[in-house]
Amino acid sequence: MKLHYRLLGHGVLAALACVPLAALADGVPTVLSQIVVTATRTAQTEDQTLAPVTVITRQEIEMLQPSSLQDLLGTTPGMAIANSGGPGKGTSMFLRGTDANQVLVLVDGIRVGSATAGTTPIQDIPLDQIQRIEIVRGPFSSLYGSEAIGGVIQIFLRHAPGTFTPNASVGVGSYAHWRASAGFSAAGDKGWISVQANHDQTKGINSCRLGAAALFVACFADQPDKDGFHNRGLTLHGAYQFDDAWSADGLAMRTEGFNHYDGSFSDADDYSTQVVGGQLHFRPNASVNLSLRAGQSTDFDSDYLAGTYVDTFDTRRTLGSLQADLAAAGGLLTTGFDWQRDQVASTTPYDVSLRTNRGLFGEWQRSFGAQSLQANLRRDDNSRFGGKTTGSLLWGWTLASNLRLTANYGTAFVAPTFNDLYYPGFSNPHLAPETSRNLDFGVRGTPAWGHWSVNVYRNDIRDLIALNPAFVPENIDRGRITGLEGVAGGTLAGWEVNATATLLNAVDDARGGANAGHQLPRRPRQSVRFDVDRSCGRFSFGASWYINAHAYDDLANRHRLGGYALTNLRGGWQVSRDFKLQLALNNVFDKDYETAYYYNQPGRNFMLTLRWQPGARATR
Repeated sequence: MKLHYRLLGHGVLAALACVPLAALADGVPTVLSQIVVTATRTAQTEDQTLAPVTVITRQEIEMLQPSSLQDLLGTTPGMAIANSGGPGKGTSMFLRGTDANQVLVLVDGIRVGSATAGTTPIQDIPLDQIQRIEIVRGPFSSLYGSEAIGGVIQIFLRHAPGTFTPNASVGVGSYAHWRASAGFSAAGDKGWISVQANHDQTKGINSCRLGAAALFVACFADQPDKDGFHNRGLTLHGAYQFDDAWSADGLAMRTEGFNHYDGSFSDADDYSTQVVGGQLHFRPNASVNLSLRAGQSTDFDSDYLAGTYVDTFDTRRTLGSLQADLAAAGGLLTTGFDWQRDQVASTTPYDVSLRTNRGLFGEWQRSFGAQSLQANLRRDDNSRFGGKTTGSLLWGWTLASNLRLTANYGTAFVAPTFNDLYYPGFSNPHLAPETSRNLDFGVRGTPAWGHWSVNVYRNDIRDLIALNPAFVPENIDRGRITGLEGVAGGTLAGWEVNATATLLNAVDDARGGANAGHQLPRRPRQSVRFDVDRSCGRFSFGASWYINAHAYDDLANRHRLGGYALTNLRGGWQVSRDFKLQLALNNVFDKDYETAYYYNQPGRNFMLTLRWQPGARATR
């Protein structure tokens, strides 16, 4: 404890000592616009996009020092995270008030997640494997098909430019937490390759509060013990340019581990997530670009109770895609075909264990002077529930060089999961997809000091799948989500400052239903995040503040999740050209809070990390 406060005091004094230097700084450094692909399935600069986009780079990951991928994604405007008991435990994302299964997650273009549960185990994806993340907020089924009601999160695996760039890190922290990572990137005239490995383990905390068994909530069990986990991963990633027209890239990622938690049906699981894929590109000239992608993602999980094997749920998604980008008549026409097969292998017998989906899509992008247009249309045909057509129209108007208006309308859908359709005794094979209609209006600016944006949106979701009194899923619910997002960031007196604020009203809109007008679970109505960072010679300092209003954990709004405010501090010291020492101090004031009812969250904790990267330079 004394060490924490001593380090905090020294950090504050050093940060204040840097302030006078800021007054001598000349101007604001130029920030080049990021290249993004998720909003259109084609490359464009971030300022060209018509949808709200957040980009998180490798540099930002190392600067913010988040403890996990879910903590990093929590920096996204409109994102709420619900975690069931600390590091490595089940985690759900609620983007713009949509449910956890209404957000699509891609790894280098390959769809990942469980076909039985319908969600992605983001807690199992190591930060050390990630190069950058693109988050597009809004409906994008018209480009990607099912699940993209709230948005799309695309994770790009790690690599670095240069002929040979090694890296390594080791960290130790609270709760007997330690992690290590090592890898390299190498490049030649024709291609590059990247290899990254990691290990992460902790004794953890007691994931579920005592009393859950008597109240029959959360884990339904009282197990006052430490619930640790270990995770290890390996990634291979590379690309090769055969000639001016032909190129290819490929990837293989596998993470696996063992996780302990509290529960009455199971209390541990042996899991692995695997992604394998590749893409072939043919670009004969500047007007034509053809790409063929194939890949597979798998989600393996075996459950145990008190050391005894219980069951296995393995899902496998095999995917293929053909896409053509054609420049014509001053615009860009993109058309393509997606194919997907979901397969379940489980000790629990499902009436159906295989289904396929075919999707045909088209997109048109064009600028007309100060105005821009993007139109998407897609038709999906699923072997189990039939066809679904979605579309979207996005418009932008550049009023000045640093000011833009946008307006977007789109429809989206989520296909029922295998559990919804075929789980023995508690399923309904006649379920229809959940559908949505979304409107978004925005204005954004890029003044000399940085950037800002404001978006207001409304999302009406119908045919929501909910359990009837017999615990059988039916299309009996509907929701209405309205929200306001504000984002601002830039350089102020030498400090990098970023702030986001969200006002959200996500309600059950079932007319005449018992829960009509109630707040949808785990969506706080107000949330604010504020980050400040600066460098001073060999030292860097930063802080983050989170404020979340209260929420509810159930549709009946009986189980209240109290509002909370958290403070995180971080610092770094460039010991030499090749070595950097970093310290993250999280939940500085040791707040007790919950993001899921009756599940604990870590108290005050720290992580001390030593990074090695030859050729790194101290900021001066």
